[in-house]
Amino acid sequence: MPRKGWASWQARVGLLLAALLWAGQGLAQAAGEPEPVALRLAGIFSDHMVLQHGQPIRVWGRAPAGDHVAVRFRGERRHTTAGPDGRWQVTLRAAPPGGPHTLTVQGRQTRVLSDIQVGEVWLCAGQSNMEWTLAQSDGGAQAVAEATQPLIRHVKLPHRALLAPDDDTPPLAWQVASPATAGNFTGVGYFFARQRQAQRRMAIGLVNVAWGGTHLETWSRAASLSADAQWAPLVARQPRTLADWAETQTRGHQATLARFQAGLPGGTVDEARGWAEPGHADSHWPTLQVPQVWEEQGLPGFDGVVWFRREVVLDATQAAAPATLHLGAIDDCDETWVNGQRVGGVCAWDQPRRYPLQAGVLQAGRNVIAVRVTDTGGGGGFHGDPAAVKLELGVQSLALAGPWKARIEAALPKPQPHANDGLSLLFNGMVQPLQPLRLQGVLWYQGESNVPRAAQYAQDFPRLIRDWRQWWGQPGLPFHFVQLASFLPLDKNTLAGSAWAELRDAQRQALALPRTGMVVATDVGDAKDIHPRNKQAVGERLARVAAYPGGPRGRVDGPVLQSARAQGGSMHLQFAQAPGGLALRAGSGDRLLGLAIAGADQRFVAAQARIVGRQIVVGHPDVPKPVAGRYGGGDNPEQANLVDRQGLPAMSFRTDTWPLLTEGVRFSP
Repeated sequence: MPRKGWASWQARVGLLLAALLWAGQGLAQAAGEPEPVALRLAGIFSDHMVLQHGQPIRVWGRAPAGDHVAVRFRGERRHTTAGPDGRWQVTLRAAPPGGPHTLTVQGRQTRVLSDIQVGEVWLCAGQSNMEWTLAQSDGGAQAVAEATQPLIRHVKLPHRALLAPDDDTPPLAWQVASPATAGNFTGVGYFFARQRQAQRRMAIGLVNVAWGGTHLETWSRAASLSADAQWAPLVARQPRTLADWAETQTRGHQATLARFQAGLPGGTVDEARGWAEPGHADSHWPTLQVPQVWEEQGLPGFDGVVWFRREVVLDATQAAAPATLHLGAIDDCDETWVNGQRVGGVCAWDQPRRYPLQAGVLQAGRNVIAVRVTDTGGGGGFHGDPAAVKLELGVQSLALAGPWKARIEAALPKPQPHANDGLSLLFNGMVQPLQPLRLQGVLWYQGESNVPRAAQYAQDFPRLIRDWRQWWGQPGLPFHFVQLASFLPLDKNTLAGSAWAELRDAQRQALALPRTGMVVATDVGDAKDIHPRNKQAVGERLARVAAYPGGPRGRVDGPVLQSARAQGGSMHLQFAQAPGGLALRAGSGDRLLGLAIAGADQRFVAAQARIVGRQIVVGHPDVPKPVAGRYGGGDNPEQANLVDRQGLPAMSFRTDTWPLLTEGVRFSP
């Protein structure tokens, strides 16, 4: 999964735009505006917004302390006074679905919002697969062209990672779905809303707070984490201000230098230029493997400048041959020297480096390659295929993969934290400001970034659901989520265990909470891309789940394991939610795939299985006494082909409680 790419630049642009929006009042004043804006609605309010039906409607904002504020909506008028801190809020009566309406707020100025609809408001949260736009999705061009949907509205919050909770957002703009606007809507959310709107015949509002590549921990509320003995120390240590943040970075950089290159300081840019010279002594430098990002080699979370050096000994024939230096992909930027001569440099995290060498650059005997790598965030250094790192000498090729000398020049300070640099940062900046807003429910697509900590996710994800409900003051808030899609090469699947399968199972366990729903997406994944393009199936399945009345346990469409029992030399698996019986996915052959069984030795083998109504009988000659079964247990279970008669896939499951691969792996900022 790209660690930055478009998502990183989008994040930076979003932060810049947010800053410019907030600065707008000051700029206008400097240009001669007679008085500052005194009355302001919260940033979520704009023309075309959707308000939740059937619940009291809160309207809030800022005004000079003590100012009288009046709010009119649907013939109702409410009055309040701004508090000492300038905050004001009124609560209007619950309204039925309908519109368009006008919302008028009067104080020293008058604010009028038009084309307000009352309907359903859904929070769309998670990481890149929720953020993925309609235009980027399969069938997106046609869906956008047909998106004349005046009762589907969307608002996207800017990316904001904050150390302390904020009570407002920059001013936002709700958009009405049309061919001109819908391409930028969340793809999953749009397909959900299109089906939901057809079912409910009312406005559907999508509040998009997704941010690609983000961890569950950054969406969790600090107060909730503090109540857990395992999390409380991390919460207590987290910086609270930008000054604390800067000091923490400085201490962290000093500790990294001491740990990675004991006795070797960093260097100024001018000092470090000498590190490109072939005569520079590097015998006391530590080493890093090339290609492999440095976060996996003792520099976790490090962003900055690292030098790499590699010596190559050539004979006279080799030195005289036409030469090209290949370094593979480097994240993010490089400057490269050979024997002190600069031969190239590129700033692109995913672009292979290919530098032709002029005659005379190489020499018989010792040659030194020096590469100065700058990483601005996420993974840093060389990455990709080891075979791509080589020196071509005519028809000959010398492999350069392996240990290179390495030395840190400098860390790249971050003026403010990124999304995953701590706990609760996105809750503070993107969820907290929305608390007074009433919701119909939450749509959640997240988990890819938590795969290494799947066992921990099984505890932390349900806590987030419970806490969001309590904090929002909506204890029955529907919370529907997507089980991770299939990903990674099929030939990498193993029966020995899978962190991806463990994360999917952790998601399944959250169905123990009432008014939850889960969508299975293992049949619409992509082995080569963590961003499968079929967002229509996911969105429409979410709409199916949302259509069921809430119950004491969660809901998932498709066959659900009800019971498992050993009988003789086989296991009998009974399924619920399979009206008409079980079936094999169309086009997948005539064998049930994806099941594995094990005996007491905990060694799983691919099972032989047959379907009998709503039951599956599984066995294998090598497992005379099976005690456990698993279904869809690999990283990529796309070949698992059990469905119901409507073609909806069965969710992955495990009947055992044996130790997990991810047991004990904890979050570390």
